[in-house]
Amino acid sequence: MISKILIANRGEIALRVLRACKELGIATVAVHSTADADAMHVRLADESVCIGPPPSRDSYLNIHQIVAACEITGADAVHPGYGFLSENAKFADILEAHGITFIGPTAEHIRLMGDKITAKQTAVELGIPVVPGSVGEVTAENVLETAREIGFPVLIKATAGGGGRGMKVAKTEADLDEAFDTARTEALAAFGNGAVYMEKYLGKPRHIEVQVVGDGEGNAIHLGERDCSLQRRHQKVWEEANSPALNVEQRMNIGQICADAMKKMKYRGAGTVEFLYENGEFYFIEMNTRLQVEHPITEAITNIDLVHEQIRVASGGGLSVTQEEITFSGHAIECRINAEDARTFVPSPGTITHFHAPGGLGVRVDSGVYAGYKIPPYYDSLIGKLIVHGRTRVECMMRLRRVLDEFVVDGVKTTLPLFQDLVSNQDIANGDYDIHWLENYLAGDKPH
Repeated sequence: MISKILIANRGEIALRVLRACKELGIATVAVHSTADADAMHVRLADESVCIGPPPSRDSYLNIHQIVAACEITGADAVHPGYGFLSENAKFADILEAHGITFIGPTAEHIRLMGDKITAKQTAVELGIPVVPGSVGEVTAENVLETAREIGFPVLIKATAGGGGRGMKVAKTEADLDEAFDTARTEALAAFGNGAVYMEKYLGKPRHIEVQVVGDGEGNAIHLGERDCSLQRRHQKVWEEANSPALNVEQRMNIGQICADAMKKMKYRGAGTVEFLYENGEFYFIEMNTRLQVEHPITEAITNIDLVHEQIRVASGGGLSVTQEEITFSGHAIECRINAEDARTFVPSPGTITHFHAPGGLGVRVDSGVYAGYKIPPYYDSLIGKLIVHGRTRVECMMRLRRVLDEFVVDGVKTTLPLFQDLVSNQDIANGDYDIHWLENYLAGDKPH
Protein backbone atom coordinates (compact mmCIF):
# COMPACT_ATOMS: atom_id res chain seq x y z
CA MET A 1 0.00 0.00 0.00
CA ILE A 2 1.16 3.53 -0.76
CA SER A 3 2.26 5.28 2.45
CA LYS A 4 3.28 8.80 1.33
CA ILE A 5 2.21 10.73 -1.77
CA LEU A 6 4.06 13.68 -3.24
CA ILE A 7 1.62 16.01 -5.03
CA ALA A 8 3.41 17.33 -8.12
CA ASN A 9 1.10 20.26 -8.75
CA ARG A 10 -0.27 23.48 -7.31
CA GLY A 11 -3.52 25.38 -6.75
CA GLU A 12 -6.92 23.84 -6.32
CA ILE A 13 -6.01 20.43 -7.75
CA ALA A 14 -3.12 20.03 -5.32
CA LEU A 15 -5.49 20.77 -2.45
CA ARG A 16 -8.10 18.39 -3.94
CA VAL A 17 -5.57 15.52 -4.03
CA LEU A 18 -4.29 16.36 -0.55
CA ARG A 19 -7.81 16.07 0.90
CA ALA A 20 -8.27 12.64 -0.67
CA CYS A 21 -4.94 11.48 0.75
CA LYS A 22 -5.87 12.61 4.25
CA GLU A 23 -9.20 10.79 4.03
CA LEU A 24 -7.30 7.62 3.12
CA GLY A 25 -4.77 8.08 5.93
CA ILE A 26 -1.87 8.64 3.55
CA ALA A 27 0.90 11.14 4.39
CA THR A 28 1.36 14.03 1.97
CA VAL A 29 4.24 16.04 0.54
CA ALA A 30 3.58 19.38 -1.16
CA VAL A 31 6.09 20.75 -3.64
CA HIS A 32 6.04 24.42 -4.53
CA SER A 33 7.83 27.21 -6.29
CA THR A 34 8.99 30.25 -4.34
CA ALA A 35 5.89 32.06 -5.63
CA ASP A 36 3.62 29.48 -3.96
CA ALA A 37 5.24 29.35 -0.52
CA ASP A 38 1.99 30.60 1.09
CA ALA A 39 -0.35 28.38 -0.93
CA MET A 40 -3.06 26.52 0.94
CA HIS A 41 -1.90 23.03 -0.07
CA VAL A 42 1.60 23.88 1.23
CA ARG A 43 0.14 24.96 4.56
CA LEU A 44 -1.96 21.80 4.97
CA ALA A 45 0.49 19.13 3.76
CA ASP A 46 2.43 17.02 6.23
CA GLU A 47 5.69 18.10 4.56
CA SER A 48 6.63 20.62 1.90
CA VAL A 49 9.62 21.08 -0.37
CA CYS A 50 10.52 24.15 -2.42
CA ILE A 51 11.54 22.95 -5.88
CA GLY A 52 12.56 26.17 -7.60
CA PRO A 53 11.78 29.72 -8.73
CA PRO A 54 8.40 30.81 -10.18
CA PRO A 55 8.78 29.78 -13.85
CA SER A 56 7.14 26.38 -14.36
CA ARG A 57 10.09 25.01 -16.30
CA ASP A 58 12.29 25.58 -13.24
CA SER A 59 9.84 24.16 -10.69
CA TYR A 60 6.66 22.25 -11.52
CA LEU A 61 8.12 20.92 -14.78
CA ASN A 62 11.53 20.16 -13.28
CA ILE A 63 11.56 16.36 -13.14
CA HIS A 64 14.97 16.19 -11.43
CA GLN A 65 13.80 18.41 -8.57
CA ILE A 66 10.57 16.47 -8.08
CA VAL A 67 12.36 13.11 -7.97
CA ALA A 68 14.86 14.60 -5.51
CA ALA A 69 11.95 15.78 -3.33
CA CYS A 70 10.58 12.22 -3.32
CA GLU A 71 13.92 10.84 -2.22
CA ILE A 72 14.40 13.50 0.49
CA THR A 73 10.94 12.93 1.99
CA GLY A 74 10.61 9.22 1.37
CA ALA A 75 7.51 9.62 -0.78
CA ASP A 76 6.75 6.31 -2.49
CA ALA A 77 4.19 7.69 -4.96
CA VAL A 78 3.46 10.83 -6.99
CA HIS A 79 0.09 12.23 -7.98
CA PRO A 80 0.54 14.65 -10.90
CA GLY A 81 -2.90 16.29 -10.84
CA TYR A 82 -3.68 17.76 -14.26
CA GLY A 83 -1.48 19.85 -16.54
CA PHE A 84 2.27 20.16 -15.88
CA LEU A 85 3.73 16.59 -15.88
CA SER A 86 0.44 14.66 -15.71
CA GLU A 87 0.72 13.36 -19.30
CA ASN A 88 4.50 13.21 -19.52
CA ALA A 89 5.56 9.65 -20.36
CA LYS A 90 9.21 10.41 -19.61
CA PHE A 91 8.25 11.48 -16.08
CA ALA A 92 6.31 8.24 -15.54
CA ASP A 93 9.28 6.21 -16.80
CA ILE A 94 11.75 8.02 -14.53
CA LEU A 95 9.56 7.54 -11.46
CA GLU A 96 9.24 3.84 -12.20
CA ALA A 97 13.02 3.57 -12.61
CA HIS A 98 13.39 5.08 -9.13
CA GLY A 99 10.85 2.69 -7.60
CA ILE A 100 8.24 5.44 -7.17
CA THR A 101 4.61 4.79 -8.11
CA PHE A 102 3.11 7.11 -10.71
CA ILE A 103 -0.58 7.56 -9.90
CA GLY A 104 -1.78 7.45 -13.47
CA PRO A 105 -1.62 5.32 -16.62
CA THR A 106 1.43 3.49 -17.87
CA ALA A 107 3.99 5.48 -19.84
CA GLU A 108 3.07 3.33 -22.84
CA HIS A 109 -0.56 4.46 -22.74
CA ILE A 110 0.42 8.08 -22.20
CA ARG A 111 2.57 7.93 -25.34
CA LEU A 112 -0.08 6.07 -27.29
CA MET A 113 -2.76 8.64 -26.62
CA GLY A 114 -0.44 11.66 -26.54
CA ASP A 115 0.10 11.58 -30.31
CA LYS A 116 -3.20 12.49 -31.99
CA ILE A 117 -2.62 10.38 -35.10
CA THR A 118 -1.68 7.26 -33.13
CA ALA A 119 -4.58 7.87 -30.74
CA LYS A 120 -7.05 8.03 -33.62
CA GLN A 121 -5.67 4.86 -35.21
CA THR A 122 -5.89 3.14 -31.82
CA ALA A 123 -9.48 4.32 -31.38
CA VAL A 124 -10.42 2.75 -34.71
CA GLU A 125 -8.81 -0.54 -33.66
CA LEU A 126 -10.71 -0.43 -30.35
CA GLY A 127 -14.09 0.16 -31.99
CA ILE A 128 -14.47 3.81 -30.98
CA PRO A 129 -16.20 5.97 -33.66
CA VAL A 130 -13.91 8.62 -35.16
CA VAL A 131 -14.18 11.79 -37.23
CA PRO A 132 -13.54 11.12 -40.95
CA GLY A 133 -10.00 12.26 -41.62
CA SER A 134 -6.51 11.59 -42.86
CA VAL A 135 -4.67 8.34 -42.27
CA GLY A 136 -1.58 9.67 -40.57
CA GLU A 137 0.26 12.93 -41.12
CA VAL A 138 -0.70 15.37 -43.87
CA THR A 139 2.15 16.82 -45.94
CA ALA A 140 2.48 19.51 -48.59
CA GLU A 141 2.39 16.77 -51.22
CA ASN A 142 -0.91 15.20 -50.18
CA VAL A 143 -2.78 18.03 -48.41
CA LEU A 144 -5.04 18.93 -51.36
CA GLU A 145 -5.81 15.35 -52.32
CA THR A 146 -6.60 14.49 -48.69
CA ALA A 147 -8.90 17.50 -48.29
CA ARG A 148 -10.82 16.60 -51.45
CA GLU A 149 -11.25 13.02 -50.25
CA ILE A 150 -12.61 14.15 -46.88
CA GLY A 151 -14.68 17.01 -48.31
CA PHE A 152 -14.60 20.68 -47.33
CA PRO A 153 -14.68 22.25 -44.82
CA VAL A 154 -11.71 20.54 -43.15
CA LEU A 155 -9.85 21.05 -39.89
CA ILE A 156 -6.04 20.90 -39.77
CA LYS A 157 -4.67 19.96 -36.33
CA ALA A 158 -1.28 19.51 -34.68
CA THR A 159 -0.48 15.87 -33.98
CA ALA A 160 1.34 16.68 -30.75
CA GLY A 161 -0.84 19.41 -29.30
CA GLY A 162 -4.05 20.64 -27.85
CA GLY A 163 -5.73 23.74 -26.45
CA GLY A 164 -6.48 25.09 -29.92
CA ARG A 165 -2.85 25.70 -30.89
CA GLY A 166 -1.87 24.44 -34.32
CA MET A 167 -5.55 24.14 -35.31
CA LYS A 168 -6.94 25.86 -38.43
CA VAL A 169 -10.10 25.56 -40.55
CA ALA A 170 -10.07 25.57 -44.35
CA LYS A 171 -13.60 26.13 -45.62
CA THR A 172 -12.65 25.94 -49.32
CA GLU A 173 -9.69 24.96 -51.50
CA ALA A 174 -8.73 28.63 -51.64
CA ASP A 175 -8.20 28.63 -47.85
CA LEU A 176 -6.21 25.42 -47.73
CA ASP A 177 -2.60 26.48 -48.30
CA GLU A 178 -2.71 29.30 -45.77
CA ALA A 179 -4.47 27.16 -43.14
CA PHE A 180 -1.98 24.32 -43.67
CA ASP A 181 1.10 26.56 -43.42
CA THR A 182 -0.23 28.44 -40.38
CA ALA A 183 -1.16 25.25 -38.53
CA ARG A 184 2.31 23.77 -39.11
CA THR A 185 4.05 26.97 -38.01
CA GLU A 186 1.96 27.24 -34.82
CA ALA A 187 2.44 23.55 -34.04
CA LEU A 188 6.21 23.80 -34.38
CA ALA A 189 6.34 26.90 -32.19
CA ALA A 190 4.06 25.51 -29.48
CA PHE A 191 5.11 21.85 -29.35
CA GLY A 192 8.43 21.59 -31.18
CA ASN A 193 6.70 19.35 -33.70
CA GLY A 194 5.23 20.74 -36.92
CA ALA A 195 3.38 17.57 -37.96
CA VAL A 196 -0.34 18.01 -38.66
CA TYR A 197 -3.28 15.83 -39.63
CA MET A 198 -6.72 16.56 -41.10
CA GLU A 199 -10.31 15.90 -40.10
CA LYS A 200 -13.76 16.71 -41.39
CA TYR A 201 -14.88 20.02 -39.89
CA LEU A 202 -18.22 19.65 -38.17
CA GLY A 203 -20.51 22.68 -38.29
CA LYS A 204 -22.32 22.78 -34.93
CA PRO A 205 -21.08 19.91 -32.77
CA ARG A 206 -21.17 19.53 -29.03
CA HIS A 207 -18.12 18.49 -27.01
CA ILE A 208 -18.95 15.32 -25.10
CA GLU A 209 -16.45 13.42 -22.96
CA VAL A 210 -16.78 10.05 -21.24
CA GLN A 211 -15.12 9.40 -17.88
CA VAL A 212 -13.45 5.99 -17.62
CA VAL A 213 -11.45 4.19 -14.94
CA GLY A 214 -9.48 0.97 -15.39
CA ASP A 215 -7.49 -1.26 -13.05
CA GLY A 216 -4.71 -2.11 -15.52
CA GLU A 217 -5.70 -5.79 -15.46
CA GLY A 218 -8.50 -5.70 -18.03
CA ASN A 219 -11.32 -4.39 -15.86
CA ALA A 220 -12.78 -0.97 -16.64
CA ILE A 221 -15.91 1.09 -16.04
CA HIS A 222 -17.43 4.30 -17.33
CA LEU A 223 -18.98 6.98 -15.12
CA GLY A 224 -21.17 8.65 -17.72
CA GLU A 225 -20.43 11.71 -19.77
CA ARG A 226 -19.86 15.44 -19.40
CA ASP A 227 -20.90 18.17 -21.82
CA CYS A 228 -18.07 20.69 -22.23
CA SER A 229 -19.43 22.59 -25.23
CA LEU A 230 -19.31 26.06 -23.68
CA GLN A 231 -15.76 27.02 -24.62
CA ARG A 232 -13.72 30.08 -25.46
CA ARG A 233 -10.70 29.59 -27.73
CA HIS A 234 -11.01 25.84 -27.20
CA GLN A 235 -10.77 26.32 -23.41
CA LYS A 236 -13.66 24.94 -21.38
CA VAL A 237 -15.64 27.44 -19.31
CA TRP A 238 -18.83 25.67 -18.15
CA GLU A 239 -19.37 21.90 -17.93
CA GLU A 240 -22.41 19.74 -17.22
CA ALA A 241 -23.04 16.13 -16.24
CA ASN A 242 -24.97 14.59 -17.77
CA SER A 243 -25.26 16.26 -21.19
CA PRO A 244 -28.62 17.94 -21.94
CA ALA A 245 -28.25 16.64 -25.52
CA LEU A 246 -28.18 12.89 -24.79
CA ASN A 247 -30.80 10.39 -23.73
CA VAL A 248 -30.19 7.41 -21.44
CA GLU A 249 -29.73 4.95 -24.32
CA GLN A 250 -27.12 7.14 -26.05
CA ARG A 251 -25.33 7.74 -22.75
CA MET A 252 -25.04 4.09 -21.82
CA ASN A 253 -24.14 3.03 -25.36
CA ILE A 254 -21.18 5.41 -25.80
CA GLY A 255 -20.13 4.78 -22.21
CA GLN A 256 -20.01 1.03 -22.76
CA ILE A 257 -18.06 1.45 -26.01
CA CYS A 258 -15.42 3.44 -24.09
CA ALA A 259 -15.34 1.03 -21.16
CA ASP A 260 -14.92 -1.94 -23.50
CA ALA A 261 -12.05 -0.12 -25.26
CA MET A 262 -10.30 0.46 -21.93
CA LYS A 263 -10.69 -3.23 -21.07
CA LYS A 264 -8.98 -4.19 -24.34
CA MET A 265 -6.15 -1.72 -23.63
CA LYS A 266 -5.83 -2.84 -20.02
CA TYR A 267 -5.89 0.84 -19.19
CA ARG A 268 -4.86 1.84 -15.67
CA GLY A 269 -6.31 4.74 -13.70
CA ALA A 270 -8.64 7.57 -14.67
CA GLY A 271 -9.00 8.84 -18.22
CA THR A 272 -11.38 10.74 -20.44
CA VAL A 273 -12.40 9.84 -23.98
CA GLU A 274 -13.44 13.00 -25.82
CA PHE A 275 -15.87 13.29 -28.72
CA LEU A 276 -17.55 15.76 -30.99
CA TYR A 277 -21.27 14.96 -31.18
CA GLU A 278 -23.54 16.03 -34.01
CA ASN A 279 -26.81 14.70 -35.43
CA GLY A 280 -26.82 11.70 -33.12
CA GLU A 281 -23.28 10.61 -34.01
CA PHE A 282 -20.13 10.54 -31.85
CA TYR A 283 -16.69 11.27 -33.31
CA PHE A 284 -13.56 10.58 -31.25
CA ILE A 285 -11.13 13.50 -31.05
CA GLU A 286 -8.67 12.57 -28.30
CA MET A 287 -8.12 10.85 -24.98
CA ASN A 288 -6.78 12.59 -21.90
CA THR A 289 -4.79 10.14 -19.80
CA ARG A 290 -5.25 12.00 -16.53
CA LEU A 291 -7.76 13.52 -14.16
CA GLN A 292 -9.79 16.32 -15.78
CA VAL A 293 -10.40 19.78 -14.34
CA GLU A 294 -14.15 19.09 -14.50
CA HIS A 295 -14.08 15.70 -12.71
CA PRO A 296 -16.12 16.99 -9.70
CA ILE A 297 -19.40 17.04 -11.65
CA THR A 298 -18.98 13.33 -12.37
CA GLU A 299 -18.33 12.76 -8.68
CA ALA A 300 -21.50 14.70 -7.88
CA ILE A 301 -23.80 12.51 -9.99
CA THR A 302 -22.14 9.16 -9.14
CA ASN A 303 -21.00 9.75 -5.54
CA ILE A 304 -17.65 8.17 -6.47
CA ASP A 305 -14.40 9.88 -5.48
CA LEU A 306 -12.18 9.70 -8.56
CA VAL A 307 -8.96 10.53 -6.71
CA HIS A 308 -9.69 7.72 -4.23
CA GLU A 309 -10.11 5.41 -7.23
CA GLN A 310 -6.83 6.59 -8.76
CA ILE A 311 -4.92 5.91 -5.55
CA ARG A 312 -6.67 2.58 -4.99
CA VAL A 313 -5.80 1.36 -8.49
CA ALA A 314 -2.19 2.60 -8.23
CA SER A 315 -1.89 0.65 -4.98
CA GLY A 316 -2.99 -2.55 -6.71
CA GLY A 317 -6.36 -2.61 -5.00
CA GLY A 318 -8.46 -2.66 -8.16
CA LEU A 319 -11.72 -0.81 -8.74
CA SER A 320 -14.05 -0.24 -5.79
CA VAL A 321 -17.24 -0.66 -7.86
CA THR A 322 -18.52 -2.63 -10.83
CA GLN A 323 -20.43 -1.10 -13.73
CA GLU A 324 -23.66 -2.58 -12.41
CA GLU A 325 -23.20 -0.85 -9.06
CA ILE A 326 -22.93 2.63 -10.56
CA THR A 327 -26.03 4.80 -10.46
CA PHE A 328 -26.49 8.30 -11.83
CA SER A 329 -28.31 10.80 -9.66
CA GLY A 330 -29.45 14.28 -10.65
CA HIS A 331 -27.55 16.92 -12.60
CA ALA A 332 -24.35 18.87 -11.92
CA ILE A 333 -22.76 21.99 -13.41
CA GLU A 334 -19.23 23.35 -12.95
CA CYS A 335 -18.20 26.96 -13.56
CA ARG A 336 -14.49 27.78 -13.79
CA ILE A 337 -14.00 31.02 -11.87
CA ASN A 338 -10.90 32.77 -13.23
CA ALA A 339 -9.02 35.89 -12.19
CA GLU A 340 -9.79 37.56 -15.50
CA ASP A 341 -11.79 40.47 -16.82
CA ALA A 342 -15.25 39.02 -17.60
CA ARG A 343 -15.41 40.96 -20.90
CA THR A 344 -11.86 40.96 -22.27
CA PHE A 345 -10.51 37.87 -20.42
CA VAL A 346 -7.29 39.71 -19.65
CA PRO A 347 -5.68 38.05 -16.58
CA SER A 348 -6.03 39.93 -13.30
CA PRO A 349 -3.34 38.78 -10.86
CA GLY A 350 -3.19 40.51 -7.49
CA THR A 351 -4.22 40.22 -3.86
CA ILE A 352 -7.66 38.88 -2.92
CA THR A 353 -8.97 41.28 -0.29
CA HIS A 354 -12.24 39.47 0.48
CA PHE A 355 -13.24 35.90 -0.30
CA HIS A 356 -16.55 34.27 0.56
CA ALA A 357 -17.47 30.91 -0.95
CA PRO A 358 -21.18 30.07 -1.23
CA GLY A 359 -22.65 27.10 0.58
CA GLY A 360 -25.79 25.09 1.11
CA LEU A 361 -27.10 21.75 -0.08
CA GLY A 362 -25.53 20.55 -3.33
CA VAL A 363 -22.81 23.20 -3.42
CA ARG A 364 -19.06 22.53 -3.64
CA VAL A 365 -16.21 24.97 -4.17
CA ASP A 366 -12.77 23.61 -5.07
CA SER A 367 -10.34 26.45 -4.48
CA GLY A 368 -6.98 27.04 -2.87
CA VAL A 369 -7.36 30.80 -2.38
CA TYR A 370 -8.28 32.82 0.70
CA ALA A 371 -8.58 36.46 1.78
CA GLY A 372 -5.09 37.94 1.66
CA TYR A 373 -3.84 35.41 -0.90
CA LYS A 374 -1.80 36.92 -3.71
CA ILE A 375 -2.54 35.38 -7.11
CA PRO A 376 0.83 35.06 -8.86
CA PRO A 377 1.15 36.11 -12.51
CA TYR A 378 3.16 33.05 -13.52
CA TYR A 379 0.45 30.38 -13.82
CA ASP A 380 -3.10 29.93 -15.07
CA SER A 381 -5.72 32.29 -13.68
CA LEU A 382 -8.08 29.73 -12.12
CA ILE A 383 -9.33 30.96 -8.75
CA GLY A 384 -11.57 27.99 -8.16
CA LYS A 385 -14.33 25.77 -9.44
CA LEU A 386 -17.96 26.17 -8.44
CA ILE A 387 -19.81 22.86 -8.59
CA VAL A 388 -23.57 22.72 -8.08
CA HIS A 389 -25.75 19.60 -7.94
CA GLY A 390 -29.52 19.24 -8.06
CA ARG A 391 -32.11 16.50 -8.47
CA THR A 392 -32.95 17.87 -11.93
CA ARG A 393 -31.26 20.25 -14.37
CA VAL A 394 -33.87 22.90 -13.59
CA GLU A 395 -33.18 22.62 -9.85
CA CYS A 396 -29.44 22.70 -10.56
CA MET A 397 -29.78 25.89 -12.64
CA MET A 398 -31.87 27.59 -9.95
CA ARG A 399 -29.31 26.65 -7.30
CA LEU A 400 -26.49 27.92 -9.49
CA ARG A 401 -28.25 31.26 -9.95
CA ARG A 402 -28.52 31.58 -6.17
CA VAL A 403 -24.92 30.66 -5.33
CA LEU A 404 -23.40 32.90 -8.00
CA ASP A 405 -24.99 35.84 -6.17
CA GLU A 406 -23.39 34.66 -2.91
CA PHE A 407 -19.86 34.17 -4.28
CA VAL A 408 -17.62 37.10 -3.28
CA VAL A 409 -14.10 37.65 -4.61
CA ASP A 410 -12.76 41.19 -4.15
CA GLY A 411 -9.40 42.69 -5.05
CA VAL A 412 -9.11 41.16 -8.52
CA LYS A 413 -11.40 40.98 -11.52
CA THR A 414 -13.18 37.65 -12.02
CA THR A 415 -15.38 35.87 -14.53
CA LEU A 416 -18.28 35.64 -12.06
CA PRO A 417 -20.33 38.25 -14.02
CA LEU A 418 -20.10 36.09 -17.14
CA PHE A 419 -21.70 33.15 -15.36
CA GLN A 420 -24.40 35.38 -13.91
CA ASP A 421 -25.25 36.32 -17.49
CA LEU A 422 -25.12 32.75 -18.77
CA VAL A 423 -27.33 31.27 -16.06
CA SER A 424 -30.06 33.74 -17.09
CA ASN A 425 -29.79 33.05 -20.82
CA GLN A 426 -32.68 31.18 -22.44
CA ASP A 427 -30.48 29.05 -24.72
CA ILE A 428 -28.46 27.89 -21.73
CA ALA A 429 -31.63 27.23 -19.78
CA ASN A 430 -32.85 25.08 -22.66
CA GLY A 431 -29.49 23.31 -23.01
CA ASP A 432 -29.43 24.49 -26.62
CA TYR A 433 -25.81 25.31 -27.41
CA ASP A 434 -22.76 23.98 -29.29
CA ILE A 435 -18.99 24.54 -29.22
CA HIS A 436 -19.33 27.85 -31.11
CA TRP A 437 -22.16 29.29 -29.01
CA LEU A 438 -20.10 31.05 -26.34
CA GLU A 439 -17.68 32.73 -28.73
CA ASN A 440 -20.61 33.98 -30.81
CA TYR A 441 -22.25 35.27 -27.63
CA LEU A 442 -19.11 37.06 -26.51
CA ALA A 443 -18.62 38.55 -29.98
CA GLY A 444 -22.01 40.20 -29.72
CA ASP A 445 -23.84 37.72 -31.92
CA LYS A 446 -25.95 36.74 -28.95
CA PRO A 447 -28.60 34.10 -29.70
CA HIS A 448 -31.99 34.60 -28.11
